[in-house]
Amino acid sequence: MDLTERPRRLRRDGIRGLVSETDLSASDLIAPVFVDATTDERVAIESMPGHERVPVAEAVDRVEEIRDTGVEAVIVFGIPESKDEAGTRAWAEDGVVQEAVRRIDAGTDAYVITDVCMCEYTDHGHCGILEPHAHEDPTLTVENDRTLDALGRIAVSHAEAGADMVAPSSMTDGMVGAIRESLDEAGHSAVPIMSYAAKYESAFYGPFRDAADGAPAFGDRRHYQMDPANSREAIREVELDVQQGADVLMVKPALPYLDVVRDVREHFDRPVAAYNVSGEYAMLHAAAENGWLDLEETAYESLLSIKRAGADLILTYFAEDIAARL
Repeated sequence: MDLTERPRRLRRDGIRGLVSETDLSASDLIAPVFVDATTDERVAIESMPGHERVPVAEAVDRVEEIRDTGVEAVIVFGIPESKDEAGTRAWAEDGVVQEAVRRIDAGTDAYVITDVCMCEYTDHGHCGILEPHAHEDPTLTVENDRTLDALGRIAVSHAEAGADMVAPSSMTDGMVGAIRESLDEAGHSAVPIMSYAAKYESAFYGPFRDAADGAPAFGDRRHYQMDPANSREAIREVELDVQQGADVLMVKPALPYLDVVRDVREHFDRPVAAYNVSGEYAMLHAAAENGWLDLEETAYESLLSIKRAGADLILTYFAEDIAARL
């Protein structure tokens, strides 16, 4: 037996770390923050253990808690005080995200990203302006082109409040181009766009919809989010966003779509982000609570696999816990 090749030689303590191929650091992580205009106190998110909605008055404190762990960037989601069919609170000057970002920008040195979408702000829970009769006809959902103007207004309102980056998540065709044009016309040409470029219609979003109060009141999002069966389509989607000026390209969810993360990494020369979504977080917590898995070890291994697949940035609810380990 020829044993001249012995890979185990490089797995011993001392050398193991030196030859490690993938490095995960706190600066790779982005922590989601939920700011709620309807409450004066923190509200636990039951399906996402360890996470809370925080009132606007505590947005700075929440971000400082995250910064203390070594995580440098946050992405802000808002729960508005009221909703309507057109989602008008999404771009209101005194909206929940706008007010929270102003405070975070003035009170911390965090890098602030904002989610640009309408599902949290519309009374129907869909990601844009509805087509006529969409309530009655399940084949109808969001009117794509009318939604673009609203997304541009939202992005500008976030930039004017102090957002460092905007992240459109609605999977509206042309959203990156419309937002880039709106930002540039408003004098915010330096604000980058992190596009949810390949966002799938996934069963892993359930806990997030509890957290952000953004579940559809009827129907689903399969007509505008991607089919989980499709990977080649993701390259087409991402390429369109690159052509329209996207600065960072996101794949969402992460773990069930590591093949897509790798494909995007290999095809494009932009930074790649992956969203380790709420369902991925919740299932590890559920298994750990039953004693089936070690939470910290499986969380770390999950994030390491996302980085190994090609992600430069990882949005994750594990950010604070893993940053402490790192």
